[in-house]
Amino acid sequence: MTHAIFETGGKQYRVKEGDELYIEKLDAEVNAKVKFDQILAILSEDNSTIGNPYIKGATVTAKVLKSGRAKKIIVFKMLRRKGYRRKQGHRQPYTKVVIEKIATKSTEKATDTKKDVKETKAAENTKEAEVVTETKAVEKKTTKTATAPKTTAPKATAPKATATKTAAKTAPKTEKKPAAKTTTKTTTKAVDKSKED
Repeated sequence: MTHAIFETGGKQYRVKEGDELYIEKLDAEVNAKVKFDQILAILSEDNSTIGNPYIKGATVTAKVLKSGRAKKIIVFKMLRRKGYRRKQGHRQPYTKVVIEKIATKSTEKATDTKKDVKETKAAENTKEAEVVTETKAVEKKTTKTATAPKTTAPKATAPKATATKTAAKTAPKTEKKPAAKTTTKTTTKAVDKSKED
């Protein structure tokens, strides 16, 4: 028996062929066929395939049986001793489907994709080899130009004196005594006078 885990409506479902299930509402008519392509895993007795995150080429086909709304639920909010009470009803929309077929990649497609992968890898290897040879040629050219002696003219240096620096040097310096030292001296004198009495 083959099982599939697929994702729809932000939820994941594990199904097998013939299962009926309720999923989030889809925009599909009754008796319409729906394909789910976000397959996370296909599990069987002899072989299991797990996606990363999804399996490419795998699909689950379902038939829509009906769409509707679920039973009403009551949403009641209350804060005690505050006089706050809110009552609200809610009916969640749904779609009921029956699973008809779980399809994996066919073996022919799988062999074709393996050949395609080999061909693309070979093409990438040849492109990488071409890029490497081009970069080596560019490096040789740059090393030839880099070994040539460089002649540069000496830079002319100009005096970098600014008006603020010269003004600061010529201005007379005035000594300022911190106020904290003078206050500490006066307080110590007051303490000495009280000791003498």
